[in-house]
Formats: sequence, structure tokens, C-alpha cells
Amino acid sequence: MQQKVNPELITSQCAKDLALLIHHLRVPSFLTVLEEVLSSHCHFDTILIVTYKKSFTPIILHPSDPAEQSPTLHNYVNKAFILDPLFNAIQNGLQPGISRLVDICPDSFEETEYYQSCYKKFDLVDEINLIVQLDQSTTCAITLGRKSFLGSITRAELNRLRSIYPVIESLIHQFWLAQSQEYVKYEKSEGPIKQALKTFASGVLTQREQEILGLILQGHSSKSIADVLSISVGTVKVHRKNIHSRLNTSTQSEIFTLFLNHLNAIET
Repeated sequence: MQQKVNPELITSQCAKDLALLIHHLRVPSFLTVLEEVLSSHCHFDTILIVTYKKSFTPIILHPSDPAEQSPTLHNYVNKAFILDPLFNAIQNGLQPGISRLVDICPDSFEETEYYQSCYKKFDLVDEINLIVQLDQSTTCAITLGRKSFLGSITRAELNRLRSIYPVIESLIHQFWLAQSQEYVKYEKSEGPIKQALKTFASGVLTQREQEILGLILQGHSSKSIADVLSISVGTVKVHRKNIHSRLNTSTQSEIFTLFLNHLNAIET
């Protein structure tokens, strides 16, 4: 159901913001202006605007300047995104709207090696995502990150974002219709990315163990895995023990290293 714009949104400043965004709608500076407008409604330290298309490599829309794209961000876009909670939530049907990372990530996400070696490097304490469905297969995510100095998003800020979301959603749609061809030409085939989790430890683990291994890498606890697969926690623990035995590992960090090696191997 289409959300209604809060009447309180229609203020002089908001009208100016809307006019400014419309003015830049068909030029590359639109996303920079969008960042400025969002910052007047919610404080954030970082912003990332990407599109996800099925399991294709994500496309960075903003920031577009390579100088603003850290090595950690490049690692995320090229490889690590397949373990990312937001990417997987979108793959599993996350609805358009506003959500926080804490509300969509698996229950043991912060214990994963992926979080420790990749996500934690962004030094964020909160992440707010504005999700816009561009077409049947493509989703746009505007991710606002807050570091420890700002702390978690306030209820007032979250309410302001929810109030302007319908406007942002509509304008992002129009922006994509006007400028998508400037970005999709950089789209990388899903190729090895799509097969990475499916083929990891193939021939060593059973199909069920591979399925559980994928959920472990994404940050699901034994209880969460049991809920997802409709099996008992005891059964999950037996599978986890077998996985470590067959892979000759004892920690999740060792499994993550094996997975990255596997991903590198199938990309070369």
C-alpha cells in the first residue's frame, strides 16, 4: 500500500528541498543533493547508495568518486556482500521502506568473522536503510551509517525519515528511469558470485551441511538455523560438529578463511 506523506512535511524548507531535488533529477548531481537533503532530516557519518539485482555484483551509485571509496568498501562490493545481512534480507523479500540493520541481521551476526574482518572496519554503531524497489529484479538501498560519536538514531530522526520516505521513493524511481543506463553498463555478471556459497565444500559436505554452513557464515546461531530449516537445535549442533570435522576446522574464523580462498579460486 502506498504510504501517505505526513502533512507536517509540507514546510517551507521541505518545499525547497523537494524543488532542489526535482531540479537535479536528470543530472548526475542528483545523488549529491539527495545526500544533503537527507542530512537535514537525520544525522549520519557515512552514506552509501547501491543497487542490488538478484545476485549480481552491487553497483555503487554514490559516492561515485573513487577517492571516497575505501578498500573495505571495494571488498564488500566485489566479494563480501554475499554474506551481508542487507543483501540477504533483500534476496529473501525485504519490503520497501526504512529498516535498521539491528532489525534485519541474524542473531549472531556480530560474532561472525565477516563482521569482525569486514563490517567492523566501517566503525559503525547504527545503520539505517531506505529500501526502494526499482523494478522486479532491482532494488536500491540508501544506507546511512552512524559512528559512536553520534550513537544510535533517535526516534525523532527515524520519524522524519519515515515522513519523507514516500517523496524519496518517488524521486529515486524517476532518477532511475532517467539515468539508469549510466550505471547498468558497469553491471558485472553474477558468474562465480552466485555459485560461491552453493559450491563451497561441495563433495566434502552433504547438501544439508552446505546449507547450514551458508547460514553460519551469514551469522545465524544454532537456534536461528533450527528455526529457518525447521529442525531441532540438537540436529544443528550435530551438523556443525560434522562440518568442523570434515573441513578440519575448529573456529568460524578458519571456515571464513576457507570460504574466501574458495571464492578467490573460482574467480580466477
